[in-house]
Parts: sequence; structure tokens; C-alpha cells
Amino acid sequence: MTPWIFLRGLTRESGHWGEFVATFCAALPGARVLPLDLPGNGQWHLMRSPLSVEAMASFCREQARRHTGGPVYLLGVSLGAMAAIAWARLYPDEVAGCVLINASARPFCPFHRRLRPAAYPALAAALCGIGGAPAIERAVLRATSRGHDAAGAPTARALPAWIALRAERPVSRANAMRQLIAAARFRAPPVAPAARTLVLASAADRLVDARCSRALARAWNAAYAQHPSAGHDLPLDDGPWVAEQVRRWLAEAGADVGGQDNG
Repeated sequence: MTPWIFLRGLTRESGHWGEFVATFCAALPGARVLPLDLPGNGQWHLMRSPLSVEAMASFCREQARRHTGGPVYLLGVSLGAMAAIAWARLYPDEVAGCVLINASARPFCPFHRRLRPAAYPALAAALCGIGGAPAIERAVLRATSRGHDAAGAPTARALPAWIALRAERPVSRANAMRQLIAAARFRAPPVAPAARTLVLASAADRLVDARCSRALARAWNAAYAQHPSAGHDLPLDDGPWVAEQVRRWLAEAGADVGGQDNG
């Protein structure tokens, strides 16, 4: 059975998946999910982040190989989606499929769409550590979620958890900047990797223009679905929708969903 590797984005870690892992496993019974941290984030927050997405992907691949013995599915958000693309390109025989969420990469869209200018203030605050953990994470949540004010929603419950994660495993300013540089430099292959690909995007994404995902899916002839109202953190804003898109995509291919546990 094929396990799933989850990869988060810029300065984010496996703890930021929140309730989505359980939501995903409920929609795909039996799925085995392994969330990994990019170097410089999460359990590796004291490590120096590489200046290339390819190096990030290779690092995560080595971590995955300690827990898996065969091909894997990759699901990545933003920078994590770039790492999934690099992984699938570098090690095509080891990737069964990719789910790319709010991805952006050269040569499919210009920089001002890959990172919208309106997001620069929130990004600067996060990179510079302005205001302390509560203020930073509140700004990040506002920039990445469209449902952050909904009482009782996963987005409302996310903020205390995110503040705690920043206090426990803070990402350094240098690492945040190095990750941003790696993302800006990343160039996706013009032709799709061998792995079957599903591209998901958010119409209301404040950070990355959804046209980036559409252009990528069109160039690669990949499956594509767009959420009408979610923000950049699509798994947070509507995790059930993401899981259902993945379930349908797998069903169309007659693929299995995973292994025996949800570790």
C-alpha cells in the first residue's frame, strides 16, 4: 500500500496541519500519512535551510526512506508543493502521484502573481519577527485564511496552536529568508514529471494568484480543481473539500489510498 507524505510551506511545519490529517484519513480510510518538516522548520528548526528547493526535497526524501520502503504519494502546500515537484522530478520511480495545493513556479507565471504585492506587509512581519509570536501568527492567519474570524471553525482554533508552535520551535529570520529565496529561484520542469498529478487552488488566495495553479495544470495536462472561497491555507479553510478532491482523483485512477495506520 502506498503511504502519503505531507509537506508544508514557508516557515510552516508538520504541526500546522492541525485537524487536516484526521480529516484526510477519515475520507480515505486506511490511509497512512507521514507529515515531514522541511529543513529549517519544525523538528529541524535549528538546521540551516537550503537555498534550493531541490535540496529540501532530497532531505525530505531521506527522512521518508527511514519510514517507507517503496513509492509514496506527495501532498504539498505552497513551498511544500514546490518540494513535491522537485521530488517527483529528481526521483520519478519513487513517486506514485502528487497533489499540489496553491503551487506557483517559474516559468508558468510572473513573480507578482506568485507572491501578490498585497501580501508583502504580512510576509515582512513574519520574516522580521515584528510584534512577537501572537502578532506574527495572527498576521499570518489573516493572510493565509479566509475563515479566520468564523467562531468554532478550525481556523479559529488554529491561532493558539500556531502561537505555541512558534514559541516551541521558532524558525529563524535567516531560515525564513533562505526559504523565500529558494522559492523565488525554483523553476518547475516544462513537462510534467512521470507521477500523476492533481492541482488544487483557492480562488480567494491572498498570497498566490490562482492563475499560477491553472497555468501549471494546463501546461502539464494535470487534473485541476479550484475552491471558490478558501484562502491560501486551503487544508485549513476547507480540509474536507481537499480530502474529497483527492478521494475522487484516486478513484478515477482505481488507486489505493494507503497503508494500515495513520502515524
